[in-house]
Order: sequence, then C-alpha cells, then structure tokens
Amino acid sequence: MQKILESELIINNRGAVYHLDVRPEEIATTVITVGDPDRVQEVSKHFDSIEVKRQHREFITHTGRIGTKRISVIGTGIGTDNIDIVFNELDALVNIDLESRTIQKTLTSLNIIRIGTAGSLQKNIPVDDFVVSTHGLGIDNLLHFYRRDNNEEEKSILQAFSTHTQLTNQSIQPYICSGNVHLLKQFVHGFHHGITVSCPGFYGPQGRVLRLGIAFPELVDRLTTFNYGQHRIANFEMETSAMYGLAKLLGHQCLSTSAIVANRVEKKFSTNAGLAIEKLILKTLQILSSD
Repeated sequence: MQKILESELIINNRGAVYHLDVRPEEIATTVITVGDPDRVQEVSKHFDSIEVKRQHREFITHTGRIGTKRISVIGTGIGTDNIDIVFNELDALVNIDLESRTIQKTLTSLNIIRIGTAGSLQKNIPVDDFVVSTHGLGIDNLLHFYRRDNNEEEKSILQAFSTHTQLTNQSIQPYICSGNVHLLKQFVHGFHHGITVSCPGFYGPQGRVLRLGIAFPELVDRLTTFNYGQHRIANFEMETSAMYGLAKLLGHQCLSTSAIVANRVEKKFSTNAGLAIEKLILKTLQILSSD
C-alpha cells in the first residue's frame, strides 16, 4: 500500500498529528467540536474524569468520560479553513496508521457534534433558542477543492437557493450537504430544525455594515425568505457546511447544534449568551452520554 508522504501528513516528534498535537489513543470516537477554544473547558468541566489535555496553537483537546461514555472535545477556532484542518487530522488519527503512513484496512466512523453559536434568520427562532442543522449550505469555497456528489434532494435545494438569492451572479458557487439522519433523530425535543448557511466571514459575508460597503446588501432578506418544500434557512454561522461535507466524504457521522445568540431579523442579541451556551452543552452531553 502506498505511503502517505511526510509533506502531506505532518507527524510531530511525539507521534501526534501536527496541528492538533493528539495521538490516536488520545481521541474518543465521540467528538464534540466548539469554535471558541475557551469553551473546551466549559464542556469538559462536566466530565466525570479527564484523561487527556492537549493544546497547540488555537487547537485545544480534552478527552474524558461521563460514566462509561468516552468523549473528546476540541476547540477548532472559527471558520471552514480550521474545520478542514481538524476534520482531516481527526480522520487521520483513526483511519491512518501513523507509523507506516498507510490507510487502515478497517475504517472507523466517528460521531462528531458541533456545539456552537449562530444568528437566527427567522422571527420565530428567538435568541437563546437552539437550532439543529438539517443541512449545511456553504457560501465559502472549501468543498470545491474536494471531489464530491450531491443526491437529488440536495441538488434541487441548491438550484432553488441559487435562483432565489442570485449569489451565483456575485461569483459565489454555493454547495450543500445533509446532516446525519441517525444523529438528527436524537436531537428533536427542544430544537428548531432547518438549513444552516455557513459564511466565509462575520461582517460583510453576513451582511453586516461597519465602514465598508457590501456587495450584496439584500443577503439577510434573501436568506430569510428562502423556502423549498419543507426546507427553510434557520440560521447562519461559519463552520457547519464544511463539517457536513468533510464528514460525509470521510465516512463520519456529524451534526451541528447552535445556541442562537442573535436574531438578525428582529435585530436582537442575547443578554446572556453564556447561559444559553451552557444549557446547550448540558443538553447535548445528556443526549450523548445516554446513547
């Protein structure tokens, strides 16, 4: 079997993948991701025990247990570019023999759940509520660097989205990927479901105006009013589309959950975002630990 070259997969002097600085035995098969590195400890403080703590650059990893359930939580940093690093290195930890630099004969599928924050794009999804992403729809360009296919439903949603928003006229090529159905069924009670749009930035790409004029001032209105059958856009943020796309391509199960800290239609921001995130952490851990 062909070896993966040192320049393609960097392994440090303690036998760990480069950016995460994590070895295969230090990662669990259930992984929680958080964008804010400081949020890692806000998750792991609820573990009954912690066996691993690693940090390299903005990437922080804690692995521990709730009862008998082994869970890792990783601070990814913000954006689809960071997700590209984290997901490829997570996959390498479980599906590549780091000593021989060859792909394992038997592949492992991880359960990866994002606990993040987002802005609501619907009046009836208020601040401090929770959203689960049925689909990740990217208006960045990450997934265009990988070979991939969409199913017929995804193709139809994407075509309708492009027609409605006219983003393709702005030289943007959206992409879409569905969330994992098995995990979606576990996150129903207390959650809004809908499409999540992932943006390549926080200000202009999300329609915010400070000192710079923006090329697509109708963006928020176009996203809010999009419908395709039972599908609507619930929220936007900066990671979900890459997570869903890479997870599907690599054979992992992935779900993105968000605490709504802003409602862009109502022009409101949460007065206690930290409490909303804490409630989402507890709810997610309860679901995962009882699985």
